[in-house]
Amino acid sequence: MKTLLIDKEIKYEGFQLAPHWIYKNFKIQGDAIVAFIGECDVKLNEMVDIEDVINNEPIYSKLMLSFISEQFNIGLVEGVFRQRLLICVIKEALEKRGIKIIRNGDDLFFNGKKLTVSIATKSTTSVLIHTGINIISSGAPVKASGLKEDIGIENIEEFALEVLKSYSEEIHDIIQASTKVRGV
Repeated sequence: MKTLLIDKEIKYEGFQLAPHWIYKNFKIQGDAIVAFIGECDVKLNEMVDIEDVINNEPIYSKLMLSFISEQFNIGLVEGVFRQRLLICVIKEALEKRGIKIIRNGDDLFFNGKKLTVSIATKSTTSVLIHTGINIISSGAPVKASGLKEDIGIENIEEFALEVLKSYSEEIHDIIQASTKVRGV
């Protein structure tokens, strides 16, 4: 899986969760995950999570570390497994730093406050995943925590690179493990 930390600020508005967005914008073809920093403001008309739409819960963060992944030749259920794996990779990266994090499904919490948003969906050609981690928690529409503001992580780019590398390696290792066994 190819990775990229995008060095310019991008406002995540939901439309980026689209087939070939990574390829069209960054010339990375195939399975990939990218990370970027910027405001997150997803209005209801761009929401993929129907439950959030029904509950009238748009997403907002003044500053968020976003990960977008596009993965081909897998189904939605496998895509949700891979989304959960990304959440677990993020949790491990934080716990390595001595930070106690609680995971509930595809959400991470710090001190009882929501740290992440995440969704996986299927397009006609691929599975798409967006996971966002609040950097700044103030201004969020829910009780939120942030990497910098509440947890004290100053080097967001270094943290993002670690997550990108770990996730890519996990996916590679899973695929490799599937090629070394004999069928029974």
